[in-house]
Amino acid sequence: MQSIDQSTQATINQWLGGNYDEKTKAEIQSLVDQNATTELTDSFYKSLEFGTGGLRGIMGAGSNRINKYTIGTATQGLANYLNNKYPGEKISVAIAHDSRNNSDYFAGITADVFSANGIHVYFFEALRPTPELSFAVRHFNCKSGVMLTASHNPKEYNGYKAYGADGGQFTAPDDKLVIDEVNKIQSIDEVKFDRVDTNVELIGEAVDKLYLDGITALSISPDAIKRQHDLKIVFSPIHGTGITLVPKALEQFGFTNVTVVEEQSKPDGNFPTVVYPNPEEKDALTLAMNKAKEIDADLVLATDPDADRVGIAVKDNNDEWVLLNGNQTGSLLINYIVSAWEEKGKLTGKEYVVSTIVTTSLIKAICDAKNVEYFNTLTGFKWIGQIITKLQGEKTFIAGGEESYGYLVGELVRDKDAVVSAAFISEMTAYYKDKGASLYNALLDMYVEYGLYKEDLVSLTKKGKTGAEEIKAMMEKFRNNPPVSLGGSKVSVLKDYELGQETDLATGKVTKLDYPASDVLQFITEDGSIVSARPSGTEPKIKFYCSVNAPLADKKDFEKVNGELGDKIKAVMADLQA
Repeated sequence: MQSIDQSTQATINQWLGGNYDEKTKAEIQSLVDQNATTELTDSFYKSLEFGTGGLRGIMGAGSNRINKYTIGTATQGLANYLNNKYPGEKISVAIAHDSRNNSDYFAGITADVFSANGIHVYFFEALRPTPELSFAVRHFNCKSGVMLTASHNPKEYNGYKAYGADGGQFTAPDDKLVIDEVNKIQSIDEVKFDRVDTNVELIGEAVDKLYLDGITALSISPDAIKRQHDLKIVFSPIHGTGITLVPKALEQFGFTNVTVVEEQSKPDGNFPTVVYPNPEEKDALTLAMNKAKEIDADLVLATDPDADRVGIAVKDNNDEWVLLNGNQTGSLLINYIVSAWEEKGKLTGKEYVVSTIVTTSLIKAICDAKNVEYFNTLTGFKWIGQIITKLQGEKTFIAGGEESYGYLVGELVRDKDAVVSAAFISEMTAYYKDKGASLYNALLDMYVEYGLYKEDLVSLTKKGKTGAEEIKAMMEKFRNNPPVSLGGSKVSVLKDYELGQETDLATGKVTKLDYPASDVLQFITEDGSIVSARPSGTEPKIKFYCSVNAPLADKKDFEKVNGELGDKIKAVMADLQA
């Protein structure tokens, strides 16, 4: 049986003897009495840390769990950071929460602590999507914002996304400064939990209207929507916040035939109809696809609990409903937007698109063909937001996205946005239908024009302290002994984003990579295949991303070439795990 080390035991003792409520102490004591060493170790062996998505973890008692005290400590640290950074200034923050169990309670704790630290809080009166929180930070000129959510994680999880003054999640150096302030807090007695009511201001529908009006103003093809207003759209919020704004956004764009999946329309943190409330999972869209078949719909949309990601399904040429992956949807969306801007003569040479290093290279190919500037960032939408903020006023951000179903159109917010994305995916579907084409055929046409790019993702889950050690060992192995060949093609380049260097494996030549340090490795083969290895910043997983491509001469060859690329990905992944 696993024994508890001294450091972990000291933290347990601190919680049992400290100024914590009796319910929390009883929960910990029960685990001690049961000799539940594994659970105690996982709950107390470390403090929750900010990853690419902020603070995220399983709810429960302990320093490595989401609870009143870890939320309170994070907020006190953030408040200390804000008071240090903006001395003598009137500081305000915005707070929102999703539909998860306890999200509203944790939002209230967050408001309590900020208000007790003399910070004015704009507090959404009810659940709202993450992108609207980003919008509110910018609209109210806040110095920070917090969203209580664990995105698409299972129901046992909750989390805390911290935002800076630009409405984007914190990046270097501020992310580390916030973490330093959180880590400085040695006792729960340093956290101010006593709310000052005069520092908390409720917000709601007025912000909704401003946000939705801003989204509607971005529309590029209103005439096509007018002609195709009765496009049959099926929408599921998967028990999340999407229900608050997505139907309204579609209505404002001009769509009159939207069917909401009734069984998944009510916000519910138990997510009763799905195993994972994740639009990347086929099962999460089953009810929506069944409804689409029933009414012969044109498009299926589904958003995750905090409505920053959207998954879609379309009918193929055999009248079968198929799910598009995040790379396909992102490429289609960016291809549509860039092409529509070009058609309307809106491209001036100052426009740009952004995606991440693990997202399909098809997006770059589209931008190159249209002479639109393209930027590549580290994984995590905060890096895309950082570029938008940096270039604001100099260049125009058209759109961006990442393979994990997160996209953004326009500069209203600094995070991925399923509300604006759902509206634009619907507009794109109407645009192609107006030209006599389905979204599926638009996908095939894009592949004929730019090449067929196929990607796959393999995630290995390694839970707890031992899992974290296993993931670290795997990365060290790949770093020190990169594979010689993958899928029958020699590995020619190794990119190590933690060391900040690119190595030509044939010549040994090393060049500098201009990115912040990040634990990501990329292997590029002579035939252009790309494999990326990356530990998740928010989940106990290591992820392997594979991208291959080949020309597609004719739409009728799609199944054949797609199958060949699928076989190639299998061969690459087999070599990687050998």
